[in-house]
Amino acid sequence: MEEGRGGSAGGGAEAVVNLGLNCSLPICYHPQFGSHEDLLFLELDDKLLPDILNNQVTVRGQPNEEAVLCTPSATYALKFVGNSNSVFLIPPINANDNEDHDDSIINNDRENNKTQSISPAYVIKVSPGNMELVQVAPKLDKLKSLLAEKPYRAEDEEEDANTIGLYRWHDLVNRIQASDEELRSGLRALSAAEINGYWRIADEKFMAEILTTLLNNSVLYGWSLNALAEDEVVAVLVADGYSRRIAIHCLETYGTKKQETVEDSCVWSLDERRVCLHFVRRILSGGKRRMESFMEDWERNVPEGMQVSFEMLEGEVLVERIGIETWVRAFSVSSLPSSAPERFAALFHERQKWEWKDLQPYIKDLSVPGLSSEGLLIKYTRRTQPTSDAEPIFSAR
Repeated sequence: MEEGRGGSAGGGAEAVVNLGLNCSLPICYHPQFGSHEDLLFLELDDKLLPDILNNQVTVRGQPNEEAVLCTPSATYALKFVGNSNSVFLIPPINANDNEDHDDSIINNDRENNKTQSISPAYVIKVSPGNMELVQVAPKLDKLKSLLAEKPYRAEDEEEDANTIGLYRWHDLVNRIQASDEELRSGLRALSAAEINGYWRIADEKFMAEILTTLLNNSVLYGWSLNALAEDEVVAVLVADGYSRRIAIHCLETYGTKKQETVEDSCVWSLDERRVCLHFVRRILSGGKRRMESFMEDWERNVPEGMQVSFEMLEGEVLVERIGIETWVRAFSVSSLPSSAPERFAALFHERQKWEWKDLQPYIKDLSVPGLSSEGLLIKYTRRTQPTSDAEPIFSAR
């Protein structure tokens, strides 16, 4: 910037903001000029300004992690971008600073027979670049591993249960690199529940025990699985030795709350797919099974009135042919990493080649900002198609 003609009087940041088109102004070093490594430039989209200005953003990450910036609903990686041009940080200037620096400029100008009518802008820092925000997927795998350290079991129903190694909401916020909205979504996906102030996932065997008790009671009391009165179900489960919170969690895990109520009690309907998949996991817990034997056991174990279908198994089992026989084994998408690179690595570790109908259920939940499903396939897979009418085959890139 040079000495200007027709520029704004008054130095500091205000002079730069109010600088007219094709105008210029002189710049000088501020008395406190230095590296000021605690100050960084941050480039923002307009859509993020309200969150920034209203103090609705937080920087999250442990000392050994790369920091991310979280708004209430999204997560952004912080990337440093170097600039080829100098970027000046010019603070607002007070009247005393303006007088002192104007005297210096005027004295210099008199020596050069010039007339200085514009106060200079005082630079406190020259930055080699700025921070840039890039939206990224939340890092929720850590959430799964933290909650899996100490799943909720029958012994935790005791009032004096040990709370060491458990996590409250603020503990998770401090450890998980995700926005609050994304963190809540991750907890729902894990069927986690807040029990006595701590977020827990229930032990699979314990949940199976409670569901079995609920189904047995439905037969005993003649309950309809499509219209379970919450108060009645919870009261019976509490009488069987379970806490009220875990009884409700069973309904939340395997059912859906309906709009209507019966005598001011919430009404639940057991979700057919979730209940049927519970029995799939139990049947396949011992290893793979022949298809015919598996289907017979599955149909025999599900509650009366529920219908099994092979479509329910999408993203839960893998089918393979060995000789003339067809076998099925457990392989749930919920057990796979949530990040795209790790997800594809796990999939190709499981199988070197995938047909699209088999691969699609295991990647449809992936969400990478700025990258479509087709873009994910291009980035992480190689597609081959022997003939135009053949099914495409995907292998690792």
